[in-house]
Amino acid sequence: MNIPQIQLQTTRGQIGLTTQRAVQQIEQPKADLDLQQPKAEMSIRTTKSELSIDSVEMRESLDLMSSRSRTAEVAQYSKQTAMEGLARRVQEGIELMKIENGRNPLAEQAKRTGRQPYSGLGIKFIPQADSVKINFTPSSADIQVEPQKVINNTKINKPIHNYTPGKVNVEMQQYPSLKIDWLV
Repeated sequence: MNIPQIQLQTTRGQIGLTTQRAVQQIEQPKADLDLQQPKAEMSIRTTKSELSIDSVEMRESLDLMSSRSRTAEVAQYSKQTAMEGLARRVQEGIELMKIENGRNPLAEQAKRTGRQPYSGLGIKFIPQADSVKINFTPSSADIQVEPQKVINNTKINKPIHNYTPGKVNVEMQQYPSLKIDWLV
C-alpha cells in the first residue's frame, strides 16, 4: 500500500545590510581668559621709638657737673660752712664770757682749732653702678591692608559639535521559498 507523502522543500530568506557609520566631531575651543587682580591698598602708620639717656648722676659722680649743679653745690656748702662757723664763734664767745669760772678758754679753743682731723681713705668707684638712667619706648606699627576683588571678564566658548547620522540600507538578497510536492 502506497501512502501518499508530502514533500516540503524550503529556502531560507537572506537579508543584506549595508551600514554607514555615524560621524561625530566635538571640538572645545579654549576660553578667552581675561583676569585682572588690582593691587591691595595698604597703609602703614608707625610711631617713633624713643630712647632717653640721663647721665647727670654719672657725670656728677665723675665730678663733671653742669654749671647749675656746681653753683647749687657750692652755695649749699658755703651756707653750711658759714652756719657752722657762726655756731662755733657763738660757742667760743659764750666760753670767753664765762672766763670767771676758772677755766682757760683761750687755751682750750687753741687746742681744738690747731689740731687737724684725720681724713680717711676716700676710695670710691666711679661711675657708680646704675648711675646712667636709660629709658626706651619701642615704636609700634599699625598696618592696614584692604585686598581688592579679582576682575573676571572670562568668556566661555561653546563646544563645536558636528554630527552626521549613520545609515543602514536593508535589501533582500534571497527571498524565502516553500515548495510542496506530493509523492504517490
